[in-house]
Amino acid sequence: MTPAELSRTVLRSVRGAVEEQELSVPVPARIVVRPAPRPGCGDYASNVALQLAKPSGRPAREVAEILRKRLAGSPGIARVEIAGPGFLNFTLGDEAQVALVREVLAQGSGYGDRSDRTNLGARSARSPRTAEAGSADDSGASAREVVVDEALARIEVAAGAPDRSCAPPVPHPPELVALLARLGSDEARWVLLRPAAHDPVRVPERPVQRESNPRFRVQYAHARARALLRNAGELGFSGEPGDVGQGAPAGRTLQGLLTLLATYPSVIEAAARLRAPDRVVRHLEATADAFFRWHDDFPPLPVGEQKPLAVHRARLALAEAAGTVLANGLRLLGISAPEYL
Repeated sequence: MTPAELSRTVLRSVRGAVEEQELSVPVPARIVVRPAPRPGCGDYASNVALQLAKPSGRPAREVAEILRKRLAGSPGIARVEIAGPGFLNFTLGDEAQVALVREVLAQGSGYGDRSDRTNLGARSARSPRTAEAGSADDSGASAREVVVDEALARIEVAAGAPDRSCAPPVPHPPELVALLARLGSDEARWVLLRPAAHDPVRVPERPVQRESNPRFRVQYAHARARALLRNAGELGFSGEPGDVGQGAPAGRTLQGLLTLLATYPSVIEAAARLRAPDRVVRHLEATADAFFRWHDDFPPLPVGEQKPLAVHRARLALAEAAGTVLANGLRLLGISAPEYL
């Protein structure tokens, strides 16, 4: 279950309470569901009861209890609890985790992409048009502005906006041409996209191909996920979404990775709405870090003479889903997702 699906489930509970006159409030257009603020608070949380308390004329915890009863037992939700002044905390069931991995794998390169799927192949082969390297800087745009605009054009299309790929080409300014030549396309674009709009750009002397470099670490996480699939194929098995075999406290490592995979589509929407590609960059960094933490403690491949088990197939499927999200995000940024590093 993704946050969007959980949000729709909560919205249905509000609508049902209003229709059956348990609550007398305007039904909101959407419900905000966010990852739980800290361990022990479930997987996701919502302040919808606090928002509805004043218009309903009831205490927030009373509104929360009405919604909790309606949500308890919903498919994919294992537990609903009320915290503090009236927050709803949701713990998802194992079947929701399996469904998320299955959804990411089924959608593949389309996960997080709300654009017209009939033109995906053509669109993925086109990036926003730019003039040939070395063209005169007729637009006056800086290197950062050009790279950000290119990335935003892809991000906005993925978020459902009209395709801008037929817009007039934007020349590459000389400073961008020089930076691309010195650092390479991937490193140069990462360096320009990583800072938030109000932060300065820090350009390294040369690209560093080690895990201390966030760009390399993200690409390495993707390459590692692809290598796991190749190695599993050599061992004669493939991934299948299922129980990855982790309990608390290790479950927090797993949930951290699952939450990042689930929230990837909403990150793309926020990046488009706020014109902030750095949000995608930070999400990919967090996903890569979470993938390595989980992978290092719970390897997807059997060790030694061990035979592949169902848990290995489930972990392999999760690794593939993580690699899919990393590849999709890198592609939107205009950065390669290598199979080998």
